[in-house]
Amino acid sequence: MSPTIRRGRPGEGAALAALFHKAVHILCAADYDAAERHAWSPAPDAAPFERRIAETMLWVAEGENGALLGFANLAPHGYFDCLYVAPEAAGQGVATALCTVLEQEAQRQGCPRLTVDVSITARPFFERRGYRLLREQQVERRGVFLTNYRQEKVFFP
Repeated sequence: MSPTIRRGRPGEGAALAALFHKAVHILCAADYDAAERHAWSPAPDAAPFERRIAETMLWVAEGENGALLGFANLAPHGYFDCLYVAPEAAGQGVATALCTVLEQEAQRQGCPRLTVDVSITARPFFERRGYRLLREQQVERRGVFLTNYRQEKVFFP
C-alpha cells in the first residue's frame, strides 16, 4: 500500500531528526564510513527540521498506522533540499511518492528546473528519475569532507 503524503506540521522536528539520523547511519553505511556518517549526523537535532517545516514546503510520508516513513522538502528557487526514508521503509515506494509530490509542486510553481545535492547512496535513485549529473562535490561537515553530487532535472527549457 502506498504511503499517505501530507505537509509537515510544527512540532514534528524531533521525529524528522530521528528518522534522518537513522537513515544516514543505516542506509548510507555502505557508501560512507562511520566518521563521515557521524560528521553528517552526530545526534538527532530537532531545531533544523522545525526550521524546514516553517520555512520550506516539507512533506512527510505516513504509513497506515501513522508511522513516519520519510520526508522531503522543497526550498525556494527550485532547490530540492532533502529526501530521507526510514530504513524499515526503504524500497517500498516512499521516496518515489515523496519525490513525485515535490516535483509536481515545483512544476505547479513554474520552476523550470530542480537542483539537488545528493549522496552517493541516493544518486542512482535520482538518475532513474531523470536527474542529470552537474558535478561531484566535496562538502565539509564538522571538519570531515563528504562526497555528494549536484544534479538537476529540467522541466521547461
